[in-house]
Amino acid sequence: MSETFKKIQGYLLDLGISIMEENKEETYFLVSNENEGISNMMIACDDPIIIIEQYLFSLKEKDPEILCNLLQKNREIVHGAFVLDESGTKVIFRDTLQSENIDLNELEASINSLTLLLGEYSNSIIEFAKL
Repeated sequence: MSETFKKIQGYLLDLGISIMEENKEETYFLVSNENEGISNMMIACDDPIIIIEQYLFSLKEKDPEILCNLLQKNREIVHGAFVLDESGTKVIFRDTLQSENIDLNELEASINSLTLLLGEYSNSIIEFAKL
């Protein structure tokens, strides 16, 4: 088990975030905090970076207006950004952090960025998911 994996595990427990699944060999966690809108968030400890991903919704059609809106919203997000998966249909919140100097505050800020985004932008996300 990598040192980063152990460190992130401890931080998640300190933050009160539920670890739903962990894989020590592949060094990732699936975590949830339903009160904050986080469900099956993946945190991968892939030294030298930590990758945080939360699936949000699937695009039924590649609507340029939705994609433009998501890109514009990226400018306002403090940590992380909206991205598309390889298929170009799944919208994901993604953030990457350096593992070398990671601390509790940095991980918390990244996760809080998503919960803040979900709080202020959820109506738009729901509408995009319906289209």
